[in-house]
Amino acid sequence: MRFQLRDYRVKPGEMRQWLAEWSAHIRPLREKFGFQVVGSWAIAEQDRFIWILAHDDFEAADRSYYESPERHALDPNPARHLAATDQHFIDPV
Repeated sequence: MRFQLRDYRVKPGEMRQWLAEWSAHIRPLREKFGFQVVGSWAIAEQDRFIWILAHDDFEAADRSYYESPERHALDPNPARHLAATDQHFIDPV
């Protein structure tokens, strides 16, 4: 299993909208593509959203997710709420 930490900076004032769209669209679609959402956290005073994803074949599944008609059909794109993103593969210790 491969794990990825995703750290997003949400545009000021848009956290509530981001969380609603992430919960309704992004998370279920990720799970449909076989990802496990290990956890998700918000740091409201910093406009940050952090989550951890896991998958056995992360790179291939991620590519399939982003190329999927379902992901392209998300309109408006929930990523419009994000000012910056950072992601890192992480290893359990």
